[in-house]
Amino acid sequence: MQNYLEFEKPLAEIEGKAAELRAMARQGEGVDVGNEAEALDKKAAAMLESLYKNLTPWQKCLVARHQDRPHCIDYINTLFTEYTPLAGDRNFADDLAVMGGLARFNDQPVMVIGHEKGNDTKSRIERNFGMARPEGYRKAIRLMDMADRFGIPVITLVDTQGAYPGKGAEERGQAEAIARSTEKCLQIGVPLLSIVIGEGGSGGAVAFATADRLAMLEHSIYSVISPEGCASILWKDGSFAQDAAEALRLTAQDLVKLGVADRIIQEPVGGAQRNAKQAINSVGLAIADMLKELTPLKPAELRKQRRQKYLNMGDKALVA
Repeated sequence: MQNYLEFEKPLAEIEGKAAELRAMARQGEGVDVGNEAEALDKKAAAMLESLYKNLTPWQKCLVARHQDRPHCIDYINTLFTEYTPLAGDRNFADDLAVMGGLARFNDQPVMVIGHEKGNDTKSRIERNFGMARPEGYRKAIRLMDMADRFGIPVITLVDTQGAYPGKGAEERGQAEAIARSTEKCLQIGVPLLSIVIGEGGSGGAVAFATADRLAMLEHSIYSVISPEGCASILWKDGSFAQDAAEALRLTAQDLVKLGVADRIIQEPVGGAQRNAKQAINSVGLAIADMLKELTPLKPAELRKQRRQKYLNMGDKALVA
């Protein structure tokens, strides 16, 4: 069953009517509704294409958060083989909001790390809705260290509304853990590429995405703060979230212009949630392309280019 967003309600009505007509035909009521249903399908397809060609930044936020979008675990299960999960930060605990382990991508050994939000009530609570605690970032640091030691590329899949802001997380050094993870991204001498597959929120995303190459799915978002959080600070009113989304320039299209993101990965018409297999395959092609660019580079060159990329970012932002 398709889950529709608020702005998709007109589309839901048309697709619902087409489904009703087909149900009538299956019940054998003697009514030929094939042509009518087909006409509705065409109308729905045109409306879907039109809607997704003209999404506002706020609508992109809603799409990026859609519950049916493929999650980190779906990408790992589809694109990688011989995935061996590695648990714990060797200090406090294992954070299930962060997945990570050794795997093969097109038979090349890699380290894959990502945020996992969960896909039902039980798994969402277990995974803390993809909001990592300090031990999640320290686990990521441990895995990046291991990849660096063995000369294995690192691939990160970003999908989080932000790091967990709870009291326990703050007591265990949330800010320090995020800073150390960001620092580790800059230090390692192996290719590091990151893909924002849904929501890239705040320092929780930056800690995984300070990469040689940052790719974003077409309807994903990447921002310093959520629109709701920004609205509550600037306007003291969360209802201004749509205005905040416009001001934050958090879409993939804006971020490529600003030089923050390096490439946009096209999604199926209607978003990744309508055709997960196609979206995952597109991400796989982008990963293969980026690995081909980065694998020949030596550690010193990788570090130099990565550092220069972030030093240049402010200049591009000023021009844009």
